[in-house]
Amino acid sequence: MPEIARFYGIVIKMFFKPKEHEPSHIHALYGEYMGEFNVQTMEMMQGDLPPLE
Repeated sequence: MPEIARFYGIVIKMFFKPKEHEPSHIHALYGEYMGEFNVQTMEMMQGDLPPLE
């Protein structure tokens, strides 16, 4: 899974293979936390990232 960004300790990786890994999504990693976000809606599909303040 290619890393597409890294900032403030957050690493963003993206899966984008139509029909193979649906829905297209990104992984956000922050320390021991992880979240998977739908690319079209930007809703967290699963994970335990702390809320933004």
